[in-house]
Amino acid sequence: MLSGQLGRLLRTNAFRLAAIYMALFAASVLALLVFIYFSTADFVESQTEETVSAEITGLAEQYREHGLPGLIQTLSERAAAERGDATIYLLTDAALHRIAGNISNWPQTVPVRPGWVSFPVKLDRRGVTLTYEALASVFVLDGDYRLLVGRDLRDAAIFRGRITRTLSWAALLTLALGLAGGLIMTRNMLRRVEAVNRTSASIIEGDFSERVPLTGSGDEFDQLAANLNAMLDQIERLMTGMRQVTDNIAHDLRTPLSRMRSRLEVTLLERPDATRYAEALGQTIAEADQLLGTFNALLSIAEAEAGSRRETMAVVDLGEIARSVAELYEPVADEKGLSLVIEIAPWLPVRGDRHLLSQAIANLLDNALKYTAQGSVNLRLRRLGDQVRAEIADTGPGVPSERRAAVFDRFVRLEGSRSTPGNGLGLSLVRAVAKLHGGEVHLEDNNPGLRAIFSLPPVSERIALPASRSAA
Repeated sequence: MLSGQLGRLLRTNAFRLAAIYMALFAASVLALLVFIYFSTADFVESQTEETVSAEITGLAEQYREHGLPGLIQTLSERAAAERGDATIYLLTDAALHRIAGNISNWPQTVPVRPGWVSFPVKLDRRGVTLTYEALASVFVLDGDYRLLVGRDLRDAAIFRGRITRTLSWAALLTLALGLAGGLIMTRNMLRRVEAVNRTSASIIEGDFSERVPLTGSGDEFDQLAANLNAMLDQIERLMTGMRQVTDNIAHDLRTPLSRMRSRLEVTLLERPDATRYAEALGQTIAEADQLLGTFNALLSIAEAEAGSRRETMAVVDLGEIARSVAELYEPVADEKGLSLVIEIAPWLPVRGDRHLLSQAIANLLDNALKYTAQGSVNLRLRRLGDQVRAEIADTGPGVPSERRAAVFDRFVRLEGSRSTPGNGLGLSLVRAVAKLHGGEVHLEDNNPGLRAIFSLPPVSERIALPASRSAA
């Protein structure tokens, strides 16, 4: 089971990503270790060359002051005193016969660079003969004498070996820590992803109350989880709204369909009468028109929410649209004995769909006139700050503050009996139209009555103003 979990862990994208970063980190560490190694080796060799150069300078001074005998004496003294030291001395004649020094004959040298040679040297250490590389410099003295001064590189070889082992262990430790860190990071990421998968699986099975858990760290996973939870909340609200809409549609359609069927059935059972038939057909057509109105309202709301009519939008004068709508409702207000007061500022340009904007304002006016028994209804349009604002205020009973958000949902009506004409879709359409146009709608107290505020973003005057107005 553990091997299966490990295999699953190694196959995840999170582990692959961690492995890539680990490889990059390991390559960086390896490059650093190689740089340290060669820098240290170069430092040791440069120290060796400086030591040899200092020896040569001292011997050259001896040769200038005391000649060949003084140089021979100095070499003999140093060769005798340098027990265990790594410095190599050898003075020979032109035929390379040894005159003085601590090695017996001229070695088989290999040129390294101008003035410097290398050769193997055997050293006896505690009865064991070891071979090391030596680095030396060769000078030709007066009289065709040859002086070789160098140092064996056993200390450098030992130091280089220690450096190699140390850096190797450091590289292995780095890789081990990187692998462990990659596994830990991968497991942590996988645990967060599995939480999302478990939540998704629960929602697929029908439990819409499940949410992705948050750790409280505020990292990108928490932000993703918060966004997913917000999306799930919205989906749950939509699903709940759909169920409510379905129930309301069933309720609103069942009653008129039942009336239509009963009316037609009773008409057929009665004695044939052309007048009675005409009356029944007229009532049936009225009921059918009401049903068609409900479906048309639902289609309009769906179009507005889907944004399918956004491409047909153009710059329109909201004041002119509102004025045309208000003229249609003036006879309704007169019939009810209400005063319809209209205050519309000139030229209120917005970008929108003329038909939908007209329908939204008509719905707000219709509601105000429908629920106002006496008094007045005021329609006021003006530009306020960065908004074009339409206010429809009435002196009716108003809407309780706790119900003002709910009345914008589909089929929501304040009276339970549904005796007032309408289908409960008017304000839903207004909200959908406002959202489509980048605006908003909300309700406020009018003291007494209700004030509906429909706000839209304006269009730049430079873009919207007609040529004739601009010239003026």
